[in-house]
Amino acid sequence: MAKTLLEYSDWLAERKLRWPAPPKIDPITATPSIKPLENIRAVTWSLYGTLLRITDGELIFEHPQSIRMEVAIDKTIHEFNMWNSMTRRPGKPSDSLLPKYLNALHDSLLTSGNRKGDLPEVDAAYVWRTLIGLLNKKEYVYDESLYGDAVALSEKIAYFFHCSLQGTEAAPAALTTLTAVAAGGLRQAALANAQCFTLVQLTRALREQGSLVDVETLLPASLNTLSHEWGIRKPSISLYAQSILRFKEIGIEPDQILHVGTRIQDDLAVAKICGFRTVLYAADKTSLQATSSELRNPETRPDRLITDLAQLRDILQL
Repeated sequence: MAKTLLEYSDWLAERKLRWPAPPKIDPITATPSIKPLENIRAVTWSLYGTLLRITDGELIFEHPQSIRMEVAIDKTIHEFNMWNSMTRRPGKPSDSLLPKYLNALHDSLLTSGNRKGDLPEVDAAYVWRTLIGLLNKKEYVYDESLYGDAVALSEKIAYFFHCSLQGTEAAPAALTTLTAVAAGGLRQAALANAQCFTLVQLTRALREQGSLVDVETLLPASLNTLSHEWGIRKPSISLYAQSILRFKEIGIEPDQILHVGTRIQDDLAVAKICGFRTVLYAADKTSLQATSSELRNPETRPDRLITDLAQLRDILQL
């Protein structure tokens, strides 16, 4: 039987491949605001930049540094034995595949289903399914017993490519904070710009901090709202509306949900409009997007500010 995406990530880890290093923390001087909030029954999390630290502060599909794109593409071609099924050009293998990747990337944005005012989201797996289709014209062959069908293969390629492009690690105290929230009887979920592999990346990162089988035991799929599933990304209000619907099904209203993130304008301010309570996580300049005017403005100002995820326990009285 083919490996699941999480099993595949474990298999890659056993091979001890070289990935980009996680980013170093660029600390921020800020004063926490951790006065307890009452009547909070759930916590929603942004992922990249919040629970999951990532090079460049956010997931990138087309990196401005061409050498990083070329290296990631070349490693992917080699890993999945694509070269024999590619239309070859003079130069490096990436010279042949990278333009096709960029075309498929831009096409993915055009096919995303979004309402007026929503921002379309890239589907990384769809991008690679498109490229697999091109390779199949030249009888591309891969190990189905390991990778599964074309859909499962595309998810594994997307995971490998992005691991080759950007380094990740869990934010300090991420696992203990998630565990404490769950132990306190609160529901929690991801409300995030994310891809099919994001929770696998988070699971692997959290395992470096302690014992964990799968992060979905803490962030259940039934409550998660991930951008790639809906074809829209933050700050699209429709994405927050989907999260609200999921929580209302279990009797939790928006003003009983505390949303945690590192960006005001593109995340927390929208959550606030939708009725969520909000917490700004200000610990690392790489991911933080918050201006003094946003912090002063009552319409955008978060309810609380933390510089350490563990401080969330004070706000929630855990």
